[in-house]
Amino acid sequence: MDRFLAPHSPEAQAHYHVTENSTEWDMEQASLNEAIIAHCASYQALSRYLSGADLLYPPKSKGDLLSILRRYSHVAVHNIIARARTTLEPGGYSRTLHLCEASIDRVVNTGDNLSVLLSWHNSSEFIVSELEHPARSIRI
Repeated sequence: MDRFLAPHSPEAQAHYHVTENSTEWDMEQASLNEAIIAHCASYQALSRYLSGADLLYPPKSKGDLLSILRRYSHVAVHNIIARARTTLEPGGYSRTLHLCEASIDRVVNTGDNLSVLLSWHNSSEFIVSELEHPARSIRI
């Protein structure tokens, strides 16, 4: 994770702030801090992608990768907001998503991160593990 988001990055600091101060972080201001939510969500999205826990198909292009990371980040934003005890300001949801997507774009477009992230799950090891544990079909 440190390769993509260093411990001193806004995303890592926001993730630490939300997870370590889970009882207080959302009460520091009258409304939720959009930047903290966005950065924490982008950190969680990248972490979820790197784990590959629920990745059905590895991305084959930059568009595929961005789509996966944005979907994961939107879920993370929803989860963070759902646990909070205060609300966002009007228009805060769309601003938060915009900040989150900008953070993801910045990570993907830095150095060789795009090629590393695309090849992260495209190894034969990932494909073999998926074949060993195929998804079960549901009969109706």
